[in-house]
Amino acid sequence: MTADSGGGPVPSEGDAAQNRRSASAGRPRLTSRAAVLAVVVCAIALSLAYPVREYVAQRRQISQLEAQHTAEQAQVRRLLAERRRLTDPRYIEDQAKARLNMCMPDETCYVIINGDPGSGLPHPPKARRGAWYVTLWESVRQADHGPARDRVR
Repeated sequence: MTADSGGGPVPSEGDAAQNRRSASAGRPRLTSRAAVLAVVVCAIALSLAYPVREYVAQRRQISQLEAQHTAEQAQVRRLLAERRRLTDPRYIEDQAKARLNMCMPDETCYVIINGDPGSGLPHPPKARRGAWYVTLWESVRQADHGPARDRVR
């Protein structure tokens, strides 16, 4: 230490640094102010967590309801168009002709039987196939008597 003009000892720079180190070494790192601040920050975070979660859930529900509303509006438009079509007399006449084979009094209608417009003759019944082993045996017998056997000789 050195003396100053006032007659008292003046601390040197080294003494001041040593005093600061000893003061900080004796003081705890976590002060009561820091602890109170941490508790306040945690309380604010916890008090905001629930409203934020509810806000996100409500936004999700709103978007789902908007999508459902759009789909239902499209369905209403389709149903209105179908109602207009079903009340149209021309559509009703076309359906009566197509589904019920009806015709108007001034028209001549023809009904085609069996769906083949070219022939009026009934179709012969299709041959039933036998079991696979019967078909196999018949093909073996035909192979024994067929023209391929004559060419080999």
